[in-house]
Amino acid sequence: MGVTSKTFYDASRVAIVPVGFCYPGRARSGDAAPRPECARLWRKGLLTQMPRIKLTLLVGTYAQENALGAGRMTERVRRFREFLPKYFPLPHPSWRSRMWASANPWFELEVLPELRRRVQDVLEQ
Repeated sequence: MGVTSKTFYDASRVAIVPVGFCYPGRARSGDAAPRPECARLWRKGLLTQMPRIKLTLLVGTYAQENALGAGRMTERVRRFREFLPKYFPLPHPSWRSRMWASANPWFELEVLPELRRRVQDVLEQ
């Protein structure tokens, strides 16, 4: 994203908010999907307490589905401009994403530079 660790972990500038605060348990390939009742219980109330949100990075399929509805992660990331300026869909930064990025070179060439630019623009406001 082009930010320092100090900026990234500065709670007055960056909020890291999960889809659900309830641990969903394990699934075959990692954590299970977030439990839908968890987001319904707290998410809207929490986000209304943060009225200065300028950009929301939707990291991974679960975050994207929660905000944008059903769809394929790769296509949402490829069409990221359609969701701006409010949302920026991204793949989850797991080890699997390295394989995904290798199979989708447009991500590094088109998406990452725009992500860095948008994040810098927001942080400078």
